[in-house]
Amino acid sequence: MTERHNRGLLGLSGLSRSEITRILDTAQMFSRILDRPVPSVPTLRGWSVVNLFFEPSTRTRISFELAEKRMGADIINFSASISSVNKGETLLDTARNILAMKVDAIVMRHRASGAPHFLAKHVNVPIVNAGDGAHEHPTQALLDMLTIRQKLGKLEGLKIAIVGDIRHSRVARSDIWGMTTMGAEVTLCGPPTLMPKFGEHLPARITYSLDEALADADVVYALRIQRERQDGGLFPSIREYVQNYGITQERLDVAKPDSLIMHPGPINRGWELSHDVADDPDRSVILDQVTNGIAVRMAVLFLAAGREPESINSGARA
Repeated sequence: MTERHNRGLLGLSGLSRSEITRILDTAQMFSRILDRPVPSVPTLRGWSVVNLFFEPSTRTRISFELAEKRMGADIINFSASISSVNKGETLLDTARNILAMKVDAIVMRHRASGAPHFLAKHVNVPIVNAGDGAHEHPTQALLDMLTIRQKLGKLEGLKIAIVGDIRHSRVARSDIWGMTTMGAEVTLCGPPTLMPKFGEHLPARITYSLDEALADADVVYALRIQRERQDGGLFPSIREYVQNYGITQERLDVAKPDSLIMHPGPINRGWELSHDVADDPDRSVILDQVTNGIAVRMAVLFLAAGREPESINSGARA
């Protein structure tokens, strides 16, 4: 059983290589359209999407909104802070009321792991997971994989090091599932207190040595250190974290010379990445990730609507 319900996308765990490849191939087509003078294609004209965000977001929300606008969809933005949720309305009642307005799809972000999966069992429209708790963030992983594929030509056989707060990262989980399904070898690295509790169940190698993780790596993926986690004393100090796990040009000497530097953003400069690594013109593809986020979200929504990739170019406006 895959994580696609009603043509939506709830996660990457359970998706096949062919299913992920189809999304990436479709995203690549949209990527080319976004490079045109008029970067739009009215493939979702007349289709309505509600962005149901129960958790603060800037980058992901803007990226989805741009993707929806580029395809001509009608957009309804929902913010929990100004909704009836504050009056005690349940998630299910909120969704049912929105669907009563004849919405065609839901993009959902929620602080509770599994919330999109719960909703998918009770509504009959596509749901796209824009991040649920510490569980998954599938479109982030897809844009990561698209960026790697564009820069290195493949994912099969690559060595990818993911460094930082793995335990609380939904990005890491989706990347692990997606990248290993596509044939990459993933190594997780960070302080023991920031490793997942049941890491042995993940298809990835775990090490607490940054040098070991970076050795011969094709891709170095730094995760954001969540400042709010520091209050819980999960590592002694930021200074100690930087000393042991901060990625600098010197630490990168053991990685491959043409290795890529990635980060889901926002970056805590000087913590996860030194300034020169984050801005490295040859290695850093962080801004490419941001750009590819729009193409990937266009692809996911396009496929969720039941459209066929062959119809993309026929609707494009050059």
